[in-house]
Amino acid sequence: MHRLTGITLGVPDVAATAAYYTDFGLTPLPGADPGTGRFSTVDGGEQLTLRHSPRRRLLDLGIGVDDPDDVDRVADSLWRLGVEAARSATSVRASDPGTGVRVHVEIAPRIASQPSPAPAYNRPGDVTRPGLRADAVLRDGPVRPRKLGHVVLGSTDQETSHRFFTEGIGLKTSDTVPGVAAFLRCSTDHHNVLVQRAPVAFLHHTSWQVDDVDEVGRGATAMLEADPERHVWGLGRHAIGSNFFWYLKDPAGNFSEYYSDIDCIVDDALWTPGVWEGARSLYQWGPPPPPSFLAPDDLAALMTGAHSA
Repeated sequence: MHRLTGITLGVPDVAATAAYYTDFGLTPLPGADPGTGRFSTVDGGEQLTLRHSPRRRLLDLGIGVDDPDDVDRVADSLWRLGVEAARSATSVRASDPGTGVRVHVEIAPRIASQPSPAPAYNRPGDVTRPGLRADAVLRDGPVRPRKLGHVVLGSTDQETSHRFFTEGIGLKTSDTVPGVAAFLRCSTDHHNVLVQRAPVAFLHHTSWQVDDVDEVGRGATAMLEADPERHVWGLGRHAIGSNFFWYLKDPAGNFSEYYSDIDCIVDDALWTPGVWEGARSLYQWGPPPPPSFLAPDDLAALMTGAHSA
């Protein structure tokens, strides 16, 4: 496994949500169906599809592998776990009962990112740009996310979802918050899927990589200049994963995160999963998380809608 290939979001108002993700910096793609929206990132290609749904939800999550043998291994693991799966020549699909998300593991090309220029920082005793302004204050182009980094899912059965994604799909555990959440990876990034305990299955947020902390700030600033009500939480830095973050909210109620500088695990043998508790399981520094981040404002409505369905 090497990356998230893409996601499909179900939202009540496709047009309004599409306008949001265009402002967010994703590139709209032409679609045959006027009721859908399709978007690409700079490095990941087409990674977001919007479809109409009575309530907001993550419909589909794609994970990339290299060859048919990888698909076979996932299909066998799901079978051993007792999960029903649909197999094709290039993919296998199965649904997680805890989150309600359909996961498809598919043969896909790896992402080959061109490194962005390393910013020059003046530090005590090390002046690296004498007589020059910082590059970041001279940037004036729109912020463009490089790739989809991770998704955070609420599960009504967190332990079952953890087993589905690890024993069934094959993700690895990077860190855990006991009884609450597990940070899982299918790439060298610290996490690509986070599964947390919740009273209803729902999408908490999607996370999109940008070049550096200045792009996090520039992207969020532009979004808030267009609509201050989009703000959720930031700027800050997580302890788990180490990444800088800023969270915003789309018209459907999904949070979307700009992030940079996440931990990367290139050798499993050199990484020891940690156990985190308390405030540091949420952040290292920054403003305190608002109550709406921990329990989204529409959570009760989502619970009612799920019960009615």
